[in-house]
Amino acid sequence: MSIPTISLTSPSAAIEIAKACEHVGFFQIVDHGVDRQIVERAWETAGQFFDRPLPERLAVAMPYPGYPYGYQGLEAERLAFSLGNDTPPDRKHTFSIGPIDPATHDVVDPDEKWVRSPNQWPADAPEFRVAAENYYYAMGQLCARILGLMAVGLQLPADFFEPSINEHTSALRLLDYPHAVTAPAPGQLRAGAHTDYGTLTILRQDDAPGGLEVRSTDGQWIAVPAIESAFVVNVGDCLGRWTNDRWRSTLHRVVNPPIDAKGSTRRRSIAFFHNANWDATISCLATCTRPGEGPRYEPVLAGQHLMSKFIATVT
Repeated sequence: MSIPTISLTSPSAAIEIAKACEHVGFFQIVDHGVDRQIVERAWETAGQFFDRPLPERLAVAMPYPGYPYGYQGLEAERLAFSLGNDTPPDRKHTFSIGPIDPATHDVVDPDEKWVRSPNQWPADAPEFRVAAENYYYAMGQLCARILGLMAVGLQLPADFFEPSINEHTSALRLLDYPHAVTAPAPGQLRAGAHTDYGTLTILRQDDAPGGLEVRSTDGQWIAVPAIESAFVVNVGDCLGRWTNDRWRSTLHRVVNPPIDAKGSTRRRSIAFFHNANWDATISCLATCTRPGEGPRYEPVLAGQHLMSKFIATVT
């Protein structure tokens, strides 16, 4: 299995994306049209945030366990736990934000109120907020474009997904994997093996040692190379369910750097986790069943699906 690289300007992009989603669940995109300055500014200010002294980072920490947004310190999360695997905590720290624009409807569902919790921002770094929000908007637009191509690849109208994502409840996560100064505990990784919960994930990664790996259908772990100006895209559980598992939400992880790595092993990335509208119905697409096959899942609202995944992570 290899991770294909797809140009979004290619006439065959929709077909190539559909093939990648069915066989791999991951691909990289180039010629995506995202403003380079937006990407670079988000990258720079994220690095500056993680370089701040710990008390300044803790000033915008998640205010209580289970709060969705803000700074989360080192070894505070175990992603593999979402799949029932009891591992040591992940060797990373993060900063997360959620939906920026207010809902256009009355939010009465307490779970939706939680997903729309206020973001935490350093009061003395307004440029950090501007850069992160600009990146959030750019990734939302890019996801809409990719989902349009995906719809065509699924033999659906190009605008099929639009009514289900026009108030998406996506999250942006800045990640920093510090330079390794001690050996990991047995079974400890930078990010344990997991799948993502939503529709798509779009990742910008660097080329530092100890990176992203994807599990192939035969159980092998395949490294995802860092390509200049490319984004890594993968199918999430929600889109896998939407396509009746025709498209793969693939297990992936972030591994530790080699023990003989020279120089700094610090690694950084920015992940945008795209989620559908809270009240979007996720039911088997008409083009995603084979003869004699029915839907594998009952219809579910996107918000309910998302919360079921969050609950599995913390219980």
